[in-house]
Amino acid sequence: MARGDQIYVMREFFNLQGLYEHHGIDCGDGTVIHYRKPSETVERTSLATFAQGQKIYIRNYPVSYVSDVAVRRAENRLGERKYNLVFNNCEHFATWCKTGVNYSKQIKDFIPVLSHINVDNLEKPIEQALNEGNKDNTNELLNQALADIRVAWDNIQPQYKEAIKEIETWENVAKKALKENREDLARAAIQKKLNYKKRAEELEPMLKKLATMTETLIRNQIEQQKRKF
Repeated sequence: MARGDQIYVMREFFNLQGLYEHHGIDCGDGTVIHYRKPSETVERTSLATFAQGQKIYIRNYPVSYVSDVAVRRAENRLGERKYNLVFNNCEHFATWCKTGVNYSKQIKDFIPVLSHINVDNLEKPIEQALNEGNKDNTNELLNQALADIRVAWDNIQPQYKEAIKEIETWENVAKKALKENREDLARAAIQKKLNYKKRAEELEPMLKKLATMTETLIRNQIEQQKRKF
């Protein structure tokens, strides 16, 4: 690691299964500037506080700012409290400091599964936000849409993962039953598999629509950052 490097560690993704990358800018003096959790503020902390005992990795780019510029850009945003999971998270911040582009690769994987919330209902506040002239109101509308998405993620995403898992499980059961000449069990297992497959297929169109809306939010925020900086 060296001064100006974009570094990251793996952390647990709040109450969801799996991990996420927490990013920051190495200042070269044993400190890191990053969007600290849970304060959701850009702070300079010790390397140990940033790493929390985890292995530190470096994000490399073919072209990026020199070390002093990357650190200076990070320092200029110290104290900022504009954290947003979708369009201004720790990776957005560090990538912007290093490359000038407000981007988060992890957002590609942020595809919440909606069931009780109608995806179509999220389009109106997003459309209003993108066309709204008042900056404060724009952020409020976008944050409300994000809040709805997070509620859906927390409640529904485990059900989707379970459906995918069950499809594979019952397919294996059917194959095993056929090998044992138990066609009755095979038919029952196939029916179970089809039921779970139907559930997953019902969710797929919502996933695709939400993915498109998420990308729209990201692009909009990138444009806002360009205008700001």
